[in-house]
Amino acid sequence: MSTNPEIAEQVREFLRDNLLYMRPDCMLEDHTRLLEERVIDSMGVMELITFIERTFGIRVPDKEITEANLGSVASISTYVRGKLESAAAA
Repeated sequence: MSTNPEIAEQVREFLRDNLLYMRPDCMLEDHTRLLEERVIDSMGVMELITFIERTFGIRVPDKEITEANLGSVASISTYVRGKLESAAAA
């Protein structure tokens, strides 16, 4: 499954506005590793999950809070797209 450009841009905007406001020079690419590059910390992960749940109307169960699902803008976009498609098919 590929990323969704619209979802990716919403996530990128959230990260810039809420977590990177003190680092305007930070280049946030689709595959930037958010934890490794210190874009996000544990509290930031919780803020990100709240943003995802409210913005896209999906639930992020604890077992799905992984680097594979939430580790980069690209992985978040793919994860959200998959959740939305699963919900639409149900």
